Amino acid sequence: MADMAFWDSNDRGIWLNKLDKYWDYVKPANRALEIEMEHLDESQVRKMPVQKFYNFLYEKYFVWKYTAPNRLATTRRYLEKHDTEQGMKSLQRIQNELFSFDKRNIEKGLEIASGINGLGIPGASGLLSILFPEYFGTVDQFVVKALMDVNELQRKNEILAMNPDSLKLNDGVLLIEILRSKSDELNKANGTTEWTPRKIDKVLWVSRN
Repeated sequence: MADMAFWDSNDRGIWLNKLDKYWDYVKPANRALEIEMEHLDESQVRKMPVQKFYNFLYEKYFVWKYTAPNRLATTRRYLEKHDTEQGMKSLQRIQNELFSFDKRNIEKGLEIASGINGLGIPGASGLLSILFPEYFGTVDQFVVKALMDVNELQRKNEILAMNPDSLKLNDGVLLIEILRSKSDELNKANGTTEWTPRKIDKVLWVSRN
């Protein structure tokens, strides 16, 4: 069980300390890619020709998200279904939609991103989180398990009812709503704009590892 007592604190120092620890869990072999994803310029991804966008997903994003070799191989096989004339047309449509929807609409964002072959809700949220960290965080089993250990969490019963290994669309929406709410709370309490849903998910990930 994770010690989640810090969740109810808005002490900036406590949260920054947790955030700094994220890098302790990044393997040396993954560090360069992690830094690249953290500083990703979404406008560059938006402008990519569809083939380059596919290559970005195959060579960068999927490698970043799926660090277990067997999981990477499996998800890449699904992604490869886009590697046809029709598949590329579908991927181009998804790419266009990714950069035109209202970022406040969590459900729509997840629906669009999960249209990419190989991406479930965790994978879709991960892509959204590196493209639009001010609006989205990565939601996966680690985030769910961490939030399950928060004692006084609103909608706790809905969190407890989730299957961490098989998140549904409505689960993803609720989890990202929580990440957004906490980042807003921290910024308001500390008079900052530094906290994002992506940073909150990193803190939760550290808390479960």
